[in-house]
Amino acid sequence: MGDSILGSVKALLGLIDDDAFDTEITVFINTALFTLYQLGIGPSSPYRIEGPTETWSSFLSDTDDLSMIKSYVYLRVRMLFDPPVSQALMTAIKEQIAEYEWRLNVEEDHSWEVE
Repeated sequence: MGDSILGSVKALLGLIDDDAFDTEITVFINTALFTLYQLGIGPSSPYRIEGPTETWSSFLSDTDDLSMIKSYVYLRVRMLFDPPVSQALMTAIKEQIAEYEWRLNVEEDHSWEVE
């Protein structure tokens, strides 16, 4: 999947070799990254991507485990770019997004306790 934010989200969306939607996906990624900024996750100022060169490690260099953040950004982008037709799946994704936001918020609140 690589370290590229755009590249990894596109891979999760199944658009690895398709650049036709890069502008839309970039906008939606930036929306998710801004939400993370408001939750206190990431750099001290809003982070945005312009294309495939921005990386997860440049977004959050001091974290070893980016899995939840990558999943969160993917689900946010999925809901904006390709929302599910099934109401049950849409509800499940919304609940997962809410859980990630809660967990990330709790993690951020406890980050001062580490070392």
